Amino acid sequence: MSWQRVRGHDALITSFQRVASRGRLAHAYLFVGPSGIGKRLFALELAKALLCEGQHDQFEGCDHCPGCALLEAGTHPDFLLMQKPPEDMEFRIALMREILDRIYLKPARGRGKVAILDDADDLNDEAANAFLKTLEEPPPGSLLVLLGTSTDRQLPTIVSRCQVVRFAPLSETLVDKVLAEQGIDDPTQRQRLAALSEGCPGTALALSDPALWEFRRDLIRCLATQPLQGVEFSRKWMEFLEEAGKESKLQRRRAALCLQLLVSLLQDALRCSVGSTPRVASAEETEVLVAVVHRIGTDPLLRLIERTLQADEQVERYLQLVLILEALMDALTQGLEPAHR
Repeated sequence: MSWQRVRGHDALITSFQRVASRGRLAHAYLFVGPSGIGKRLFALELAKALLCEGQHDQFEGCDHCPGCALLEAGTHPDFLLMQKPPEDMEFRIALMREILDRIYLKPARGRGKVAILDDADDLNDEAANAFLKTLEEPPPGSLLVLLGTSTDRQLPTIVSRCQVVRFAPLSETLVDKVLAEQGIDDPTQRQRLAALSEGCPGTALALSDPALWEFRRDLIRCLATQPLQGVEFSRKWMEFLEEAGKESKLQRRRAALCLQLLVSLLQDALRCSVGSTPRVASAEETEVLVAVVHRIGTDPLLRLIERTLQADEQVERYLQLVLILEALMDALTQGLEPAHR
């Protein structure tokens, strides 16, 4: 049945099944957790369980009835997946008004309506306030699910009108199993991806892109070069982001993955500095990282990790990518200078 596609969130599945059996489902939920952890898939399976027209006792989709088939095809008249256009940096009021008009239409198949807001972090104030009115007075028989990364990214008034559901990271063992099911056969690569993913299968799959690992090799060469060619590398980095596609969303997603790779390299260097085993770096890469540690020392590494995490936050806040990269490479150039200078 449909819940079997959701991995690592068994406790949440059981909780929703128990609440549904008692007829106590809330009218609005806010799913929060890191990107790639399975919130969207969980919300889709929840919608299927509610809109399923099959005859069975369990709160789950049967995957065979017309309702399940329509939802899988993305054509169910009583299901609405709300997403901002890929090129937009925020969820605008005009789009929200168009969506709200559809939410208030009478259900076509008689089992209520389900709406999933996939970009809750990106609501602008006008759109958020418009949606707030729907949360206060939802259409009868409707279920609203907002997907976000943190309650801090939402208006307090929206959080207060939703039941918050927190998604915890999966174990590396389970992420490894998901990767194997997705056709990644190399166990060493799966282990590295699982370690990088921070418990998010979607992130692990995104990081499996061979182009990212080629970029990671360029990063290692960059760290090993003295003096670091920051201007030249930031230009190459920006070109690599543009190769992801024209939409800002695609470029920013690739930027976040690149920064995640850089953080992991710096963290492995930090582990080398205290005699621990790197989590991701190979033996050959560890030699480069050890050389970096000997060249600059531990404290500069900590500052560079903090600076890279700051750049990642700037990507999330939609600052210009070229400015983020230029500033980061300037910090790396200074931070990777030998400690005795």
